[in-house]
Amino acid sequence: TFGSILPLLAATRMVIAVELQAHGHTSDRDAPESFEQDADDVAGLLQQLNIEKADILGFSNGGNTAMQLATRHPQKVNRLIVASSFYKRSGMPPGFWEGMEHATFSDMPQAYKDAFLKINNDSAALLNMFNKDVHRMRNFKDWSDDVLKAISVPALIISGDKDVVLAEHAVAMSRLIPNCRLAILPGEHGKYLGEITTLTNGKWEQDYVLHLIEQFLDTPGT
Repeated sequence: TFGSILPLLAATRMVIAVELQAHGHTSDRDAPESFEQDADDVAGLLQQLNIEKADILGFSNGGNTAMQLATRHPQKVNRLIVASSFYKRSGMPPGFWEGMEHATFSDMPQAYKDAFLKINNDSAALLNMFNKDVHRMRNFKDWSDDVLKAISVPALIISGDKDVVLAEHAVAMSRLIPNCRLAILPGEHGKYLGEITTLTNGKWEQDYVLHLIEQFLDTPGT
């Protein structure tokens, strides 16, 4: 969760914070999670809200969803920001996928559990979300390079120099997306966004990324 940055972005633009299938306020469906379905859900939400086109920011698994949205529904995307995400299993460090195979509910950071239960006080729903998220990751199959090459909108990839996603993978992704800029920032997974488990004394100390995002969104052309 990276809620710290949302009020700052909302000071200059309308922000729609989406909770996808089985997350937070959003109900589940009798089907596994997939990034493709998530992308279709976001496109459907924009249509229901009568929003013809939007700037899209996706962090971590949200970045996978954002890339699929730009590929599957390009007419809905103005500009794309992909933060700390991947498209091939090789983009994660050694041991990551083995660890995912043995992931248990106790491994989930307590801050995530608390944030979920604060808005949906249903422990069964929380466990269901965890199980579906893990299942999707365990069964992730590499995407073709063509998925990224098909992204036609201006894009910005952001990642941390000590991120879960390898910096080299972020560089490779930026080379595949035709109109793409890249920023590798200091910090761990999502620290630059104020991700909840990276806060220092409960505070976000790297809000310079806000200016980077706003500059990208507001600058005409690339």
